[in-house]
Amino acid sequence: MQHNSTTVLPPEHDSDEALASRRRRLLFRASHRGTFETDALIGGFVEDNVSTMNAAELADMEAILEIPDPDLTDWLFGRLPLPTERETPMLRRMVDACLAKGVGIAG
Repeated sequence: MQHNSTTVLPPEHDSDEALASRRRRLLFRASHRGTFETDALIGGFVEDNVSTMNAAELADMEAILEIPDPDLTDWLFGRLPLPTERETPMLRRMVDACLAKGVGIAG
């Protein structure tokens, strides 16, 4: 009996075409979250940065998109601090970029 198997390469082995496809999917997902504010915040960040993201950064961003919107927007608006256990370099970049644009709570 023959088994058909597919080899899944780790993110660092993505071809240019595969990376381009991941970037397009990521941009679509980031800008179609369901509310205007999350579409603008998350989609805007991804649009500004996706073209320079490498495979590892794309994976990090894909994981961020799995975070529930209420948690993510609380962090991006500065309503709640980013929990240490959730902090990644990419999420920290997002929070810093959003707060630098003045979208957060004035303190």
